[in-house]
Amino acid sequence: MKRVKDMVADANEKIRCISASEAKEMLGREDIQFVDLRDVRELQRDGMIPGAFHCPRGMLEFWVDPESPYAKPQFQADKTFVLYCASGWRSALSTLVVQEMGLPKVAHITEGFKGWVAADGEVATKE
Repeated sequence: MKRVKDMVADANEKIRCISASEAKEMLGREDIQFVDLRDVRELQRDGMIPGAFHCPRGMLEFWVDPESPYAKPQFQADKTFVLYCASGWRSALSTLVVQEMGLPKVAHITEGFKGWVAADGEVATKE
């Protein structure tokens, strides 16, 4: 059986990984779109990166695919998408998936939202 820990490690070798400190420097840039993959209850409880687009993990592939009936225009924009979850595991796997789907500019925050908060990143409340 392949363990999730190994899957995350494999994904991190194939994708662009950025630290929470690097991500903080990207905040507010027009060419960057942060994507929060966490469950809505996590966002309501802990907050989120200001300006992040909330995409529940279970909908990611459907929202990214431009031919899907569920496609979201946010993913059709010419931006770099920076995915994150709580600790970087879901976002590592998700980044690999959307990269394999052909999303050209994608990365993830290695330490997740917990790392963002630990690096004193700005936190917004979920609207």
